[in-house]
Amino acid sequence: MTPRSLARRRLLSPNVDNKKQKVEQSGAGPRKNLQLEVMEPGLKNDGPSLDTILVNYLDTLTQRVNFHLAPLLQFHLNNCGDPFLQNTVDFHSKDFEVAVLDWFAQLWEIEKDQYWGYVTNGGTEGNLHGILLGREILPEGILYASKDSHYSVFKAARMYRMDSETINTSVNGEMDYSDLRTKLLQNKDKPAIINVTIGTTFKGAIDDVDVILETLKDCGYSQDRFYIHCDAALCGLMTPFINNMINFKKPIGSVTISGHKFLGCPMPCGVQITRKSYINNLSTNVEYIASVDATISGSRNGLTPIFLWYSLSAKGQIGLQKDVKRCLDNAKYLKDRLQKAGISVMLNELSIIVVLERPRDHEFVRRWQLSCVKDMAHVIVMPGITREMLDNFISELVQQRKQWYQNGKAEAPCVADDIGAQNCACSYHKIDYISS
Repeated sequence: MTPRSLARRRLLSPNVDNKKQKVEQSGAGPRKNLQLEVMEPGLKNDGPSLDTILVNYLDTLTQRVNFHLAPLLQFHLNNCGDPFLQNTVDFHSKDFEVAVLDWFAQLWEIEKDQYWGYVTNGGTEGNLHGILLGREILPEGILYASKDSHYSVFKAARMYRMDSETINTSVNGEMDYSDLRTKLLQNKDKPAIINVTIGTTFKGAIDDVDVILETLKDCGYSQDRFYIHCDAALCGLMTPFINNMINFKKPIGSVTISGHKFLGCPMPCGVQITRKSYINNLSTNVEYIASVDATISGSRNGLTPIFLWYSLSAKGQIGLQKDVKRCLDNAKYLKDRLQKAGISVMLNELSIIVVLERPRDHEFVRRWQLSCVKDMAHVIVMPGITREMLDNFISELVQQRKQWYQNGKAEAPCVADDIGAQNCACSYHKIDYISS
């Protein structure tokens, strides 16, 4: 691995919880070790390169491995406990973790002394944490989530024994705000904990935070009677470069993203950010690790913060912005090509998920690794997907469809109920489809 020289070491102000009692009881304090910062490529760099930072870090681990109880594990990195607090074991990567968290805090517009967060094992853990925070802050609250929300949201409701309401969605997968309004009014005597999906799993639909906030206001919910968690697993790294829909200047409680999706980290991971004023609701003194813990998993993979830090530093905001634009352009290219070929297809605004009619051949689905639901399949156009790959996929799909549907003698299924009549190319809707 030969990193580009684009990061430097800086001493940052420690981010420590204002409520000191639990910290003092645990014996933990602000970490005074190496602190890092994600830097932008191309900016003036007076400090050490990525290579130098990683080499120095590896030297430190190499020195400490002689005193570790399991030397065969070599670098057994465990970021247990609060990322911002010191503990008795230095075999961690919390400096990299805090650098990553600071980067996302800046992206989502919350000051360093106002946020708390940690690197998770993936989007599900982020959802479990965000919803648990909402439940602890509003113990009597009802969880509202659209039926197209990630399955982990409903898992959280079962785990925490929470009352919940499933909100209908429009055909494109976005939350039905009129149904949300109806159910909020039906339960007006109880607080609301709302899961907002920024990019649904299958259709890539984005729930509108501003419309939801307006709906809460219209229904008489003051800010102390609702909590909003944003599940932005896929799109949380995209939307900041398109518009300003996710930011902590709005009264949201938490945001989570996946690091192994758009960013492409080689192992499952994620980032969870919330307001510092909320985290004391979960913080627990753990004498065994000499720290405070408010995470879901306790022990956490120490390698993933390094992968996240490296990926963010290698790309920078300019590189990510280019990735976002290329993915959006390629998704539109795929959608347009399929539409011209007479194939039912849908693409949501600001989405890189192209939904199409389900291929009839299981081998085709397996070879192209397509995810399928009902009569639909989808293609997620990630940064690594090229036009050549898309052209090969389209060419093979068109050829295979001729066999499946006997050159037009058999009819393709109607998917109007799944993706909308305007996106369906079946014989019944074909005239409207072509004219659109």
